[in-house]
Amino acid sequence: MSSITCTSPASAWLESLRLRTLPLAFASILMGSAVASLQGSLKPSVALLALLTAGLLQILSNLANDYGDAVKGSDTPERVGPLRGMQKGLITQQQMKRAIKLCIVAAVVAGLALIAVACQKPSDVLVFLVLGLLSIAAAITYTVGTRPYGYMGLGDLSVLIFFGWISVGGTYYLQVGRLDLLVMLPATACGLLAAAVLNINNLRDIETDRQHGKNTLAVRLGPHKARGYHLLLLVAALAALAVFSLLYLDSWKGWLFILAVPMLVSHARKVITAKTPADVRPLLEGMVKAALLTNVLFAVGLILS
Repeated sequence: MSSITCTSPASAWLESLRLRTLPLAFASILMGSAVASLQGSLKPSVALLALLTAGLLQILSNLANDYGDAVKGSDTPERVGPLRGMQKGLITQQQMKRAIKLCIVAAVVAGLALIAVACQKPSDVLVFLVLGLLSIAAAITYTVGTRPYGYMGLGDLSVLIFFGWISVGGTYYLQVGRLDLLVMLPATACGLLAAAVLNINNLRDIETDRQHGKNTLAVRLGPHKARGYHLLLLVAALAALAVFSLLYLDSWKGWLFILAVPMLVSHARKVITAKTPADVRPLLEGMVKAALLTNVLFAVGLILS
């Protein structure tokens, strides 16, 4: 029996929404809020609206990614990763376009509510309107359009910027009212861990991506160097958190993130020893869990400090 007959439209939509990716989007908001709490400026209403906006932007990115890859033929039955609704023929192009438009509207409404609650100065309103529009554009153009940046190897940089610097730094600013350099260390760590998740995804699909002209950074580096790059991402993320704790924290609680190191080391060993894309496939979930655990432990440590 084919996967088409075995899968219902409802489950196909759940596959395309990729709800399991939401915790990573939420982690960046948690990180920014935790650093704000360290400054005594945690604002729950702002944090909740930021969580909603980040979640909707992540879902928009997931839907647009499925649409772009399916239209360009990058997602085929030969790929190692899971097949989505459009690939299975259970979601049409028109249905996906409508879902993307609906998600854009929802993200805009949530973003405007966040700006209305958090921004006091006209200049801040303007800046965050621009950042919101850039976030929506980045979510869509990763795989959609004539020159999608995900096909040019720029996805990792985009993840660092939007999942790290903008999400964490923006959340911090909206609650504290200023942007301090101290927040950029955990923001960078959060972005690097998210980039590591993307790198595992790209390592898994490296062969089919190369065949279909999707030149991700993993494709450009090749399997061996992409594994070394992955280790660099993990080490750099931990180093950023360690430097922050050394410079800005006096309590041992700020070092709780070290409890995630064994999981990260175990994951890194599996990445190095994985020989084929099929070997890499189960490592994606482990990377997501390790990144989430690292972010959460660090945020909890800040809140308790």
